[in-house]
Amino acid sequence: MSDRTRRLLLPLGAFLLGLIGLAIVAVVMLVPERAPVATSSVGGPFTLVDQTGRTVTEKDFSGATHLVFFGFTHCPDICPTTLQQISDVLAALGDRAKGMKVAFITVDPERDTPASLKTYLESFDPRITGLTGSPEQVAAAVKSYRAYARRVPTQGNDYTMEHTALVYVMDARNRFLGALNLQRPASETAAELAKRI
Repeated sequence: MSDRTRRLLLPLGAFLLGLIGLAIVAVVMLVPERAPVATSSVGGPFTLVDQTGRTVTEKDFSGATHLVFFGFTHCPDICPTTLQQISDVLAALGDRAKGMKVAFITVDPERDTPASLKTYLESFDPRITGLTGSPEQVAAAVKSYRAYARRVPTQGNDYTMEHTALVYVMDARNRFLGALNLQRPASETAAELAKRI
């Protein structure tokens, strides 16, 4: 191969390699993003009691996208605020939320009886179901959702609870889809949640 041919082929080869590189980048950038894949590592079986005294399991929430939130009735601010935000999102969803349910699982089963949950939840959307049980049953539910709950002593012989404030979005097969973003207007959160219903 002559020097002249080599000098012609080198720039041509470099040009072709550049084109191949650009093609690869274009393919990677133009492939649409895949929808988030549900994961089964969060959530699982539980047996608890609702605010009417009825035994409830995770199967009672299957069949439709639903929300799960851990809290307690003596919570001074985060729990009532979050439950009101969830109620606002459900209202903003309108007819699209007809089949939706919300599980409000207490992290304070010693004080949160079915009766106290019933009274507490009267201020929020009726699709929110309060759930309690024995300390062991509640601890098992907390663990299956990889949540966190800890009793913290306060003045006197009283106590409060530290807990995960995440609102879990679960699919119809009880698989975790992600966390509900409540740090924006209810209409925006509802529009995002509507994509998962």
